[in-house]
Amino acid sequence: MSKGIQVGDVGDVDDVKGLAQRAKQASHALARAGTSQKNDLLFTIADRLQGKHALLLEENRRDLKNAEESGMSAAMLDRLELTEDRLEVMAKGLCDVAALPDPVGEVSEMVRRPSGIQVGRMRIPFGLVAIIYEARPNVTTDAAALCLKSGNATILRGGSEAIHSNQALAALISGSLTSVGLPPEVVTMMPTTSREAMRALLQLDDLVDLVLPRGGEGLIRFVVENSRIPVIKHYKGTCHVYVDAGADLSMAVTLTINSKVQRPGVCNAAETLLVHQAVARQFLPVVGAALVQHGVELRGCPRTREILREATPTTEEDWPKEYLDLILSIKVVDTLAEAVEHIRKYGSQHTETIVTNDHRAAMQFIHEVDSSSVMINASTRFADGGEYGLGAEIGISTSKLHAYGPMGLRELTAQKFIVFGQGNIRI
Repeated sequence: MSKGIQVGDVGDVDDVKGLAQRAKQASHALARAGTSQKNDLLFTIADRLQGKHALLLEENRRDLKNAEESGMSAAMLDRLELTEDRLEVMAKGLCDVAALPDPVGEVSEMVRRPSGIQVGRMRIPFGLVAIIYEARPNVTTDAAALCLKSGNATILRGGSEAIHSNQALAALISGSLTSVGLPPEVVTMMPTTSREAMRALLQLDDLVDLVLPRGGEGLIRFVVENSRIPVIKHYKGTCHVYVDAGADLSMAVTLTINSKVQRPGVCNAAETLLVHQAVARQFLPVVGAALVQHGVELRGCPRTREILREATPTTEEDWPKEYLDLILSIKVVDTLAEAVEHIRKYGSQHTETIVTNDHRAAMQFIHEVDSSSVMINASTRFADGGEYGLGAEIGISTSKLHAYGPMGLRELTAQKFIVFGQGNIRI
């Protein structure tokens, strides 16, 4: 295994700092790489990924076995599992990123000032980005692809539940870097999953430029509370489907099922269904039966339970909860305004959708709901960098900084001012 990606124990803070110093130094080599070299690297990783299916699936089975024995939920096991199809999607994601325009070096907003100077902005990499994540080995290739194309070196710190999968993927990436003439430290896998080492990494604000945590709310809060480095994050995905009085109810059933059931263990799955009282008695029995048929546990407000007797009572703790499981809270509301107010109070600024054929209601919803993705007549499951045309996503930001929502290549760059003069002096 190459020097850049190693597996072992990190003995002390100095070891973590040394790892970051080597990654930072490697970032300068990547910053000099041209678009064609970066694209060649991504295609090389994709080819090697397709050629290593058997090994990757074998290593992933080791993780799945350990996770099952530890009592991991079915939804979280789904996030952890690699399949032939998912590996193909990961390889395609690498190629999709290679096909995207390279943002690095892009110059915009060039204007000539009265002083005679020309002022513009150029996109540049952040430098060294730390990605801290849990349970989803596909993040390893997604993060590497986006960081590499945007010119950023990266330190990856995966969770213990996916350690064998991540090690195999990381070794594959390391070999690919060497083959195209880039230092293997450009992508560095943390050789330990200990929180002590992660805490040490989060103190290195002189080396690491940005931290992106992906995982459960507990992990993300740990990162935010312990980091001296800027953090872009979302704590959880409490996503809502609102069925308006003007909804096509057949469409509403389809969108509710897809939003909740397709992959319940991901952050863009719906956790709460809001239903306008004008259609509740017609809609709830139909959608309730369909949800139960898919194994969904229903929890409802008192008005919901008058219609759906099988629903258990909701508590105040249910409304802001991210279940990440086949559980759905349901509330009947009197107006669109009440639905918006519920989302403002309990939502996580991730993703909300309205089902309606009323244009005025749709426009009110899209203007008044302040989440990072707001949809009309579409499943919440579309809140994804790949689905938005970003190639892949490095994460989702619910912090209103330079990025809000799914983050792709452009969100992994900053802009610096560039100035052209001809001997101009300030008077």
